[in-house]
Amino acid sequence: QVQLVESGGGLVQAGGSLRLSCAASGIIVSHYVMGWYRQVPGDQRELVAVITSGGATNYADHAKGRFTISRDNSKNTVYLQMNSLKREDTAVYYCNYHRNWGSGTQVTVSS
Repeated sequence: QVQLVESGGGLVQAGGSLRLSCAASGIIVSHYVMGWYRQVPGDQRELVAVITSGGATNYADHAKGRFTISRDNSKNTVYLQMNSLKREDTAVYYCNYHRNWGSGTQVTVSS
């Protein structure tokens, strides 16, 4: 059974940074494509970033240059480093593998 547990969200001022973590069990994260998505109430869930089994990364336009997705194979954990945060980054952030989702972690950016 796949479990994805996000952590690291919180309240931060605009311009600040947060690092989100996604601890996985039931899969080996380095074997698959793992992703981060986000959702604002009333809107569709949208892609933030993905990392492939080979380590290649891809980012949504809103994340390029500010966010970095990475993984620690020894911890079976995927990270999302978010810098230069903006108010519009406020959302619930979800970790994803295939059809599996974590419960999300809230990120709130204040001005």
